Amino acid sequence: MQEACRKDVERAFGVLQSRFAIVKGPARFWDKQILHDIMTACIIMHNIIIEDERDEQEDVVISTPQSILNAENMEITETERFQRFLAQHKRLKNKEAHFALRNALIEHLWERHGNEAM
Repeated sequence: MQEACRKDVERAFGVLQSRFAIVKGPARFWDKQILHDIMTACIIMHNIIIEDERDEQEDVVISTPQSILNAENMEITETERFQRFLAQHKRLKNKEAHFALRNALIEHLWERHGNEAM
């Protein structure tokens, strides 16, 4: 039981390390509370990314033999698909949304911890 839990934790940590560079580096000289905040932020961001990717997958239409399209319609579908990709990419790269999320995270940490970390 303990070994299975350890493997789950190692697997989860590996996922975070592959996604966030700050988790990859050495942590010996970081304060425990700072490490806690970093890990919490990375887990929250990871969950947001997974949720966003799940929303993308809902748009996928599985074709059946009855819905096979001719080559002309396939081009339209590919074009629409590419347009959706570009719209999603633009939404992900939205600087205003980035700054809004960053500021919300800062505000949350400030409300939670105040001047304690300084």
